[in-house]
Amino acid sequence: MMVRILVRVVSWSVLAYLVLPLVVILGSSLTASSFLAFPPQGLTLNWYRGMLADPSYVAAFSTSTALALAATLAALVLTVPAALALARYAFPGKRAIAALLMSPLVLPHVVLGAALLQFGGYFGLTRSFLSLLIGHCVIVAPFVLRSTLALMTPEQKALEEASADLGANPWTTFFLVVLPQIRPGIVTGSIFAFISSWINVELSIFNTTAALNTIPVKLFNYVQYTIDPTIAAVSGTTIVVAIVAITILDLTVGLDMLSDRK
Repeated sequence: MMVRILVRVVSWSVLAYLVLPLVVILGSSLTASSFLAFPPQGLTLNWYRGMLADPSYVAAFSTSTALALAATLAALVLTVPAALALARYAFPGKRAIAALLMSPLVLPHVVLGAALLQFGGYFGLTRSFLSLLIGHCVIVAPFVLRSTLALMTPEQKALEEASADLGANPWTTFFLVVLPQIRPGIVTGSIFAFISSWINVELSIFNTTAALNTIPVKLFNYVQYTIDPTIAAVSGTTIVVAIVAITILDLTVGLDMLSDRK
């Protein structure tokens, strides 16, 4: 009994420790003072109104959202077939290719950003949405690949062979047999990919411009000169959007189902 109580106390303490910074950010974004303050000195939404009235913040939000979505979709298109090839076929250099595809997880994003800037210079792709997309696709693809590859078990291969024996073509087998089995991995990997792209600063900062900016890079540049509740308002908006997105995902897909299938 005492052990169970202790586990609950520790669990709630850890949860409170993780949630407390979010509460501080949201509270600071509502302060009426012209500087960051918690507890808030009065309550106002002026900092949110100012953020929404600033075209640069709206553009940065749009760029970050479009970039994260495009990078996640590109990673899905590229890594799901790669996962199928790695899981179902034996060929020379298989381990080396798998290690190469997973290498962005261990390489510093600053190094990748600098390399992309130098390499893109030869093709005129520097400081453009395409260069950002290529870089973000590189860093988020391993998340989708790893989560998808983990669900391609030998038991699933037997189901694919049974589908083929019953006369189904490869596309029918993929959509009716393989895809339902790996859907939890695809959804989980997509969530991590989208988040990783959205919050990235190190790689993005090498290829952004004043007209093409992401929210993390804009905040990074903003805090070098000014610290006011606008920063908290932008962060608060991101937190609220993330909570809404997770809630919608839970209602439509079911996060408990994803964890059970994993």
